[in-house]
Amino acid sequence: MSANSSSRTERVLRDFHEESEVVGAFDRRLAARLWPFIRPQSKGLALTMGMLALISALALLRPLIMRSAFEGATTQTLTRAGFLLLVVIVGEQILTFAQMYSMQVVGARAMHDLRRGVFEFLHTQRLQFFDRRPIGRLVTRVTNDTDSVGELFASGALNAFGDVLRLFGIVILMLALDWRMSLIAFALVPLIGIFVEIIRRKARTAYRSIRTKLARLNAFLNEQVQGIAVVQSFCREKENAIEFDDINLAYRNAHFRAISLEASLDATIEMVSSICIASILWYAGVKTFHADVSFGTLVAFVAYIEQFFVPIRDLSSRYTIFQSAMAGAERVFELLDHPEPDAVVSTHGSHATPTFAFEFDHVSFGYHPNTPVLHDICLQARHGEKIAIVGPTGSGKSTIASLLLRLYDPQQGVIRIEGRDVHCIDRQELRQHFSVVPQELYLFSGTLASNVAVGQHIPDRKRVEEGLRRVGAGDLIDDRPGGIDTRIDERGTNLSVGQRQLVAFARALYRDAPIVLLDEATASVDSTTEAKLQGALAELMKGRTALIIAHRLSTIRSADRIIVLHHGRIVEQGSHDELMHRRGLYAKLHALQLSRESAPTALTASHPSESYS
Repeated sequence: MSANSSSRTERVLRDFHEESEVVGAFDRRLAARLWPFIRPQSKGLALTMGMLALISALALLRPLIMRSAFEGATTQTLTRAGFLLLVVIVGEQILTFAQMYSMQVVGARAMHDLRRGVFEFLHTQRLQFFDRRPIGRLVTRVTNDTDSVGELFASGALNAFGDVLRLFGIVILMLALDWRMSLIAFALVPLIGIFVEIIRRKARTAYRSIRTKLARLNAFLNEQVQGIAVVQSFCREKENAIEFDDINLAYRNAHFRAISLEASLDATIEMVSSICIASILWYAGVKTFHADVSFGTLVAFVAYIEQFFVPIRDLSSRYTIFQSAMAGAERVFELLDHPEPDAVVSTHGSHATPTFAFEFDHVSFGYHPNTPVLHDICLQARHGEKIAIVGPTGSGKSTIASLLLRLYDPQQGVIRIEGRDVHCIDRQELRQHFSVVPQELYLFSGTLASNVAVGQHIPDRKRVEEGLRRVGAGDLIDDRPGGIDTRIDERGTNLSVGQRQLVAFARALYRDAPIVLLDEATASVDSTTEAKLQGALAELMKGRTALIIAHRLSTIRSADRIIVLHHGRIVEQGSHDELMHRRGLYAKLHALQLSRESAPTALTASHPSESYS
């Protein structure tokens, strides 16, 4: 099997698994779960339902007015009936406009709350949650799936309540006018009921398939856009276009199945309606020969038959919308029902004396249960101490920083901040202890000031400018017309790598937290920029506890203590001079890096199998 077909097979299996998780969903249960988002708009919803009842009543009056006009057809009765019919129709249209407007307002507000709820839910999840779900699928849940639920209001699907009222009224009035003709009209209704039941069983599957294929399409697009540089570098445009065409074709075919079901239902209802009208006209013609059916009654009856099948036809189309909405609701609540479970709150050592700024007490961790990354890590950092962590690639250096921030929770052991177990501290309160400078900074679309003062709605402009100048990024302010109000594109694409890293240091200075985390913070900058940052680094760490995950060993020579990791274990620790004197792993890494820096570029391809980062 080719790599491409294998990849497609994996995606199909993943899609099938995701879809199978919600097959047993129950409409009433989903409606009950939607109610908390609709409940704040209950008064507006009750108003729209009341207007629906009035609209249905006015619609039922029209055939009766026409009947009275033709029963005693004089100029006066026709004029009076025409004027009354005009008033009824105008009133019905005004109420219809008001009802649709208020219904859509109710829906827009309810979907705003639902979308906000999903968005807030995503922000409370740990990183494992996002590791296991493609970003494109999550975006689909917040946007497309929520929009499909909103169609219940936007398309008037909830007007089915008025359709049902109208049907009951029509049945009662038709039976009152002529029960024999009514039986003829209703004879074919069971056929429609059987057909609707068949469509109902297939519609949920069809619309669920649409939602699944759309999520898959969005996930693929998101992946390709984010990796466009790699795609173009390896000339994979044609292969990716073929794979996208397969995904897009599956999405189109899913739509075709839903469209064919809807069209079949509409055609069947239209055919049954025509047959019923023809049967009534035939019957009325026979009865008229015996003078048992008046012309006015016949006109009213035909009008009621047309009205009778309009709500049935509307109910069928609204039912397909309802199925699409329920499929979207299934996927939204399936997301909300599977949060990344939080670790059990531990009280072990939660009341310890805050001797250390932070502490790892026999901590073990793995991103996957059977693949441990850290083994029995014991580490204490005194207040104001500068600790550096080094080690080969994959030794667990960045994982330690992630655990400190509680982006992940350890499987074993306890992590303490100021003597308190991190599980006993609110996540936001916990992260206020840290200023983080990552290797790859993520900048948001906005201004330079808003990116430096992340987390504050209104940045302190003076502090923003001071922070930028202290890290040597004054040219970002002086050389740009907007100064600190300079627009920053998404991901900071209008800044160089070095400039983005300078913004990261300014962000850490602005936060002014007691503990600084530097996760290979200078790995992406050149030597000149790194030299410029040394003064800012010294000032940033002054009087603060610092954890430095190092790429270049030259940047950590002055650290109070250097921790050496290997295969997730601490194998050495001490000052630079002490570790060099021991001639252990740290000394080997140091010698390897010096040899790389001094070796010609052409020779860098020859390197030991165990690399350092």
